[in-house]
Amino acid sequence: MQAMQEQAGEVIDMSAAQPVLKVQGVSAAYGRIQALYEISMEVMPGQLVALVGANGAGKTTLLKTISGLLKSAGGRIAMLGRDITRVPPDRRVRLGISQVPEGRQVFGGLAVEDNLRLGAYTRRDAGVADDIEKMYRLFPILKEKRKLAAGTLSGGQQQMLAMARALMSRPKILLLDEPSMGLAPLLVKEVFAVIEGLKAEGIPILLVEQNAHAALAIADQGYVIETGRIVSAGKGQALLQDDRVRQAYLGM
Repeated sequence: MQAMQEQAGEVIDMSAAQPVLKVQGVSAAYGRIQALYEISMEVMPGQLVALVGANGAGKTTLLKTISGLLKSAGGRIAMLGRDITRVPPDRRVRLGISQVPEGRQVFGGLAVEDNLRLGAYTRRDAGVADDIEKMYRLFPILKEKRKLAAGTLSGGQQQMLAMARALMSRPKILLLDEPSMGLAPLLVKEVFAVIEGLKAEGIPILLVEQNAHAALAIADQGYVIETGRIVSAGKGQALLQDDRVRQAYLGM
């Protein structure tokens, strides 16, 4: 990964001296119902960080807060040292945050290739066509089906399209929300192989997953969230061996 990268006319320091993403004491609420309580975590350059927990624990809420879809009620969010706590969602995309939402949410009536082009809507450079070809190399099935409506794809293929669409913005960090949800075991294995490939390319990833074993197995760092609070943190492999985590989330 280059030490410096340019995004939307801005040069951003990508050195390993600071986190790509740093969340400090962040709280969030839906109306009067508090959903997050002083969450702190960070993603360093090249890291894959997993956030695991049960349904309703606050995983998706945290991603929405990071991407700006939900306003924080306290704390600070920084992107490569820059405070983005009050920056609007579209600006966060331009700064390099790209989220693959839960449930994929592709544009079903549009062709696969048009979905990919929409992923690059913030870009003004001449490399979009080249990046589409790169996505086709990464996800060969998308090239085969590039002219078909995205809504005709299988669940696994739509997940790959959603990931490819997010990558078209050339993100500084990729937020993945439950990429294995609703997929058959064989497709889950394929999707996680792709995630490992992205990690190998040096793309920082924050992975939210209910499949704790699969997520922690490939994570550099892991966090466990319960009822809006971080209750455990450590290296991915260390959390896999933690008795409390094994009993609560791994069925062991």
